[in-house]
Amino acid sequence: MRKKRVLLLSEGFGAGHTQAAHALSVGLRLLSPDIQTRVLELGSFLHPTLAPWIFTAYRKTVTTQPKLYGLMYRSQYKKSLNRFTQLALHRIFYAQTAEIINQLRPDTIVCTHPFPNAVISRLKRAGLNVPLCTVITDYDAHGTWLSSEVNKYLVSTSDVRDKLLNRGIHSNAIEVTGIPVHPNFWEQHNREELRARFGLQNMPTVLVMGGGWGLVNNEEVLQYFTEWRDKIQLIICMGSNEKALSALSDDKRFQHKNIRLLGFTTEIDKLMDVSDLLITKPGGMTCTEGLAKGIPMLFYKPIPGQEEENLQYFTQHGFGEQIKSEATIGHWLKLLADSYPEVLRRRARFAQQTNAYNPMDCSQAIMEILNQ
Repeated sequence: MRKKRVLLLSEGFGAGHTQAAHALSVGLRLLSPDIQTRVLELGSFLHPTLAPWIFTAYRKTVTTQPKLYGLMYRSQYKKSLNRFTQLALHRIFYAQTAEIINQLRPDTIVCTHPFPNAVISRLKRAGLNVPLCTVITDYDAHGTWLSSEVNKYLVSTSDVRDKLLNRGIHSNAIEVTGIPVHPNFWEQHNREELRARFGLQNMPTVLVMGGGWGLVNNEEVLQYFTEWRDKIQLIICMGSNEKALSALSDDKRFQHKNIRLLGFTTEIDKLMDVSDLLITKPGGMTCTEGLAKGIPMLFYKPIPGQEEENLQYFTQHGFGEQIKSEATIGHWLKLLADSYPEVLRRRARFAQQTNAYNPMDCSQAIMEILNQ
């Protein structure tokens, strides 16, 4: 019997959208051996030369002109992509999408980014008869996600569900599942074994993320971190930002036994398990991974727009705290250094509070769509 096929479409505007697609791909195949999945960053697949230039320009705008990006985000907040924009995307960038679908013959299409979502919606209006599932990968509902051709929205919270309802989306088309994370985040690992594996000390440990976008570049904050290096173990992840990683590696302040500098890694789940505090920018995917792991979070430098909404959600619900000054960091580092047993007890209680989030829910919801 032919296996069910799921085509997951994303774009490379930030890593979170594609991470969500891959998380669903692995999760679906774990839940059922009778499912085949394919993940595509659609623009990169169709235009492997042009797409990286566009993504680089986007990243540069976000990191160097965040206020401009925020203005663009808010100006289009309640607007879906209009027919002209969808037509332009199709003609210029996605003209061969229908051919890809004809070749792959998916039973369901899942979109984790608004652009492929708009393209598939247009094809559905032209006669494509494949269920379209849209996974909104932030704790907000920007208008560009919305389309009348979407059969099911899978959203992060009831607040996002309410926003969709207020914009006329029928309740039957919305399900609160949380943002999907990779199955690596579905289970806890033994901290002692992880310390031995990574060569870490049995001491308070802080995981710092966000360097891949060049956002861990505040000299005063970096200096402040190094002043705690004898009492606090620091794991600093720079992602794909090799230039920043090299600069920190050459800095004598960071050449210390209690400071670990990392580039891109696929073991963030294990690093979260062995850490006591996560310091990160409030990206939807990283925050959700932290939620799955039950690790307290401090948030810095939200990008205006969706990250501000993510920050608001996580701080309002007690899952993290915004860094407003060095005093915020100092409070937590002092707590870790002086009251480590109490911090461990707090983390255990915090992990219980986050149990309402089930990281398998999103994959299971897509399974139900396939079975229908």
